[in-house]
Amino acid sequence: MSFQKDFLWGGALAANQCEGAYLEDGKGLSIQDVMPKGVAGPVSEQPVPENLKLIGIDFYHRYEEDIRLMAEMGFKVFRMSIAWSRIFPKGDEEQPNEKGLEFYDRVFDTCRLYGIEPMVTLSHYETPLYLAKTYDGWRSRQMITFFDRYCRTVFERYQDKVKYWMTFNEINALWHFPLMGAGIWTPKEQLTEQDKYQAAHHEFVASALAVKRLHDMIPDAKMGCMVLGALSYPMTPKPDDMIAMMEADRKVMFFSDVQTRGYYPSYIKKYWEKNGICIQMESGDEELLKNTVDYVSFSYYMSKCTAADCSLYSKGAGNLTSGVKNPYLPESEWGWQIDPQGLRYTLNYFYDRYQKPLFIAENGLGANDQLVDDGQGGYTVRDDYRIEYLRNHLKEVEKALDDGVDVMGYAAWGCIDVVSASTAQMKKRYGFVYVDRNEDGSGSLTRYKKKSFYWYRDVISSNGASL
Repeated sequence: MSFQKDFLWGGALAANQCEGAYLEDGKGLSIQDVMPKGVAGPVSEQPVPENLKLIGIDFYHRYEEDIRLMAEMGFKVFRMSIAWSRIFPKGDEEQPNEKGLEFYDRVFDTCRLYGIEPMVTLSHYETPLYLAKTYDGWRSRQMITFFDRYCRTVFERYQDKVKYWMTFNEINALWHFPLMGAGIWTPKEQLTEQDKYQAAHHEFVASALAVKRLHDMIPDAKMGCMVLGALSYPMTPKPDDMIAMMEADRKVMFFSDVQTRGYYPSYIKKYWEKNGICIQMESGDEELLKNTVDYVSFSYYMSKCTAADCSLYSKGAGNLTSGVKNPYLPESEWGWQIDPQGLRYTLNYFYDRYQKPLFIAENGLGANDQLVDDGQGGYTVRDDYRIEYLRNHLKEVEKALDDGVDVMGYAAWGCIDVVSASTAQMKKRYGFVYVDRNEDGSGSLTRYKKKSFYWYRDVISSNGASL
């Protein structure tokens, strides 16, 4: 089966990694503004100059140029995020920041001008810093009220401009990185499982309320959930390893199970019972959870292995989670194992489980690209390695379609080079467009088309036939 005619080809960026202008036009600070080294580094009290995200790639001032480049590649969809603190600078205000709303008006209007459908993530790792410090992020139930006000504001404002929405980016990242994933200011080593499950409950209620608001306010719009798609293979066929795989996958699927099915699964209730976890719920919470998402989206960069005793094996690297290294797979420069067939497996796994349309919200290869003379008076990147990575993954998407999976579309991550979320580096590049910015913050920010730019343009124009 080939790609359907309405397949949504495109790419993805996140506001905190691309926009810059971190205090411009009334924007408040977000948690990303005080995370200069990404998830693994220290958190500062105030922004520091070495945080490359403060300028990003200056999308805030260059969005017209960047969207024009997307249009030249033929994008049908642009998955992006709204910076919550650009709309509500502290997060708990009664009234929004008009200049922030106007910026996204311009972005969406530019997308529409070029026939690109914006797909908007409401919260992509950029909780307002004030909410993190004052309320401890999603540990507080008050966050539901603040998030609801934010959602109602943007749904009302952009009801004629945005059809596709998502609530929380990689919501299951809360488990490993609670500050980035859920705006929780308390250090993660001080958090109990009770704390994290309670925060997840608050996010689930907020997500379900956002689904309800969207369906009430914009009946033809669609809301999706978004999870980190990192399923596991058993390291061996030993039954103990199979059970370990089942348990590892449940930690991933728990988040999408609730948002897609509308209730807490029996396996998690039993886990709570065995471990003395008691989730505080208010009257109406369980009924509200029945407002389920319209589609399921996920990021996919790699697969991983697991075992009953992981200490027996080498550990693999990962983009927020990691497992046991698979001896059958090659690795990227950052040690992420490359597994195109794992994408087909993941698509089938999700669709078998939910029978809802799927959207691949992120997929791509981070590499230390080198800008070279293109022989025609300009510069380019000869990124055949990226082309090979993407081609192999897209071929597996095509096989999943042939398996009967309903795949809405595909967004290549970091379609224009951005600052890395996990490491805050600039040298880990994903884009079809090279941005002249260096690790020390220098650079002209000039955009250069890579070899993959033209390759992806041909893939889209041929609707995948050129693969």
